[in-house]
Amino acid sequence: MMKGLISRLNVTGKRQGPLPIRLPHEDAALTSSDITQTVDNILYSGFVVPPAFIDPNGHMNVGYYSVLFDQALDLPWDRLGVGSASTDATGCSTFTLESHVTYQRELHAGDPLGFTFQLIDFDGKRIHYFMTMLHAHERWLAATSEAISICVDMATRRSTTWPADRFERLRALHETHSQRPRPAEVGRLIGIRR
Repeated sequence: MMKGLISRLNVTGKRQGPLPIRLPHEDAALTSSDITQTVDNILYSGFVVPPAFIDPNGHMNVGYYSVLFDQALDLPWDRLGVGSASTDATGCSTFTLESHVTYQRELHAGDPLGFTFQLIDFDGKRIHYFMTMLHAHERWLAATSEAISICVDMATRRSTTWPADRFERLRALHETHSQRPRPAEVGRLIGIRR
């Protein structure tokens, strides 16, 4: 089987070289177990907090958490066939409609990072997902990100339904991920507790 390649950027914006992935049209018959293993076993290597992301408080600036979550999201997106690697083939992309980040622990220059991805829900056009950002070696939780993204037809710039094979991948992953405990941060409201 031919393997597709995508380019990956490191946190400084420099290309790290090709990352092999299996594209959806090459293995459209993946089972729920297959797609879950494909997404859950992603190695988020190469993510390190660069010195340029550190603010005057001596820790990673709040804005860069979202940058890193977005870069890490490229990996599960490409395995699900909804990332930039499949835009040319499908004419569709994903746009974020809403996101919520929680900051759990400070990160500093040189901290290596890992991530997790959980599909919370989906429908014909949208994906509700949750990610964690972890210290890659010590495995403590640094931050969480919850978001909803929508499928967009790039020719019309309007929402559209997922291509059938992408929808099936989402369905297969959701079959497994929906059985997992719902993270406490999902659906959290912002406000001052009294």
